[in-house]
Amino acid sequence: MTKLPTHPVRRQLPGVLPAEYETLRERGIGQVELPTGALVWMIVRPEYARIALSDPRFSSDKTDDRFPKLTPNSLMKLKYCAPFMINLDGPEHLEKKKSIIQEFSPAGLARLLPRLRVAVEEKIDEMLGQQTKPVDLVEELAFPIAWRLQEMFLGIPATELRIMRENVWKLLLGTSTEAEEREAADRLNGHAIEVLKEKANHLGDDMMSRLILQEREKHGEIDWYEMAPLMLSNAQGIHNSVSTMISLGVLTLLNHPEERSTLLAQPERMTIAVDEMLRYFSVNDGTPMRLATEDVLIGDTLIKAGDGVAVPTLPVNRDPSVCPYPHRLDLMREEPARHMAFGHGPHKCPADRLVPGLLEIVYTTLFERVPTLALAVPEAELTYKYHSIQAFGPAEMPVTW
Repeated sequence: MTKLPTHPVRRQLPGVLPAEYETLRERGIGQVELPTGALVWMIVRPEYARIALSDPRFSSDKTDDRFPKLTPNSLMKLKYCAPFMINLDGPEHLEKKKSIIQEFSPAGLARLLPRLRVAVEEKIDEMLGQQTKPVDLVEELAFPIAWRLQEMFLGIPATELRIMRENVWKLLLGTSTEAEEREAADRLNGHAIEVLKEKANHLGDDMMSRLILQEREKHGEIDWYEMAPLMLSNAQGIHNSVSTMISLGVLTLLNHPEERSTLLAQPERMTIAVDEMLRYFSVNDGTPMRLATEDVLIGDTLIKAGDGVAVPTLPVNRDPSVCPYPHRLDLMREEPARHMAFGHGPHKCPADRLVPGLLEIVYTTLFERVPTLALAVPEAELTYKYHSIQAFGPAEMPVTW
């Protein structure tokens, strides 16, 4: 058994697989140490990952004392909130997911993607309207588009979403006493409920409006406290990973001008190329994680009840069984790889079609409108960082045209 230093394993460059992962490749599983000092099983083989992410003997309940934690006490503070869908198992999780899954259906995307296309055009207009160049694509395009996605999808102003994010992080990481926790939780829940009540007076074409209407039809009265986590989790969820993928995808297409021309001329190929970039970069390093509630044999390794499991998607998606030459970023692949950039099983991210759809719009619209787009500095001078905790991408990306 090979023991790695800590999980999450940190990257130096977005597309370069850290060597630590390869020490586990032969067996597909081994123990690593969390920052808390606890040991967990890390899985890097796809068939093993699918077991851990779909078998009901592996729990997502982060309020369980035994759940693997990157910080000692932060997850336990979720007790002050109503249950988050992502932390529920079995029928409870499916019931919550059923209430929002239509938002990610083909019909839901047909409503949202044309509006996002307009929003992307507007954000590109704003970038092109900057008085001076170079322009930082990360701050002037990637992050604004990611915020606009959440704003339009939820129907909640970005100013309120930012406050929610700050309140969540204050509760989880900025409190140390019970009094501080309760104060932060009251602030978090109180603000979320105020936003929802205001939303109920201004319904629109968005997820939270439809949830409010559903609850009114089913129950008459709405339990705002119980509804809040559906908004809070989506406000936390994909912002950093979407903005990071916008930046990395633009950088990739800048580096492949011949392939870019082909992709712009053949939209069906752009769809596969976007999927390939999602697989290759797999930008989130810290999740998913699970807790074994019973003994489970994976390969020749016995995962005991109470053991934690980490399934980082980057090494899983670089396994030879996923696609030919998995360490190569191949924008011209004929078929999409069977990757797990969005997870797997009941907790697979439901935005697995929404995000690629948005990325395709961004890449296509940007390069059609700004064919002379170019880095304003040598690529070797770019620096990278983790946005929030997990999404690794360019810290800034000066571009000109």
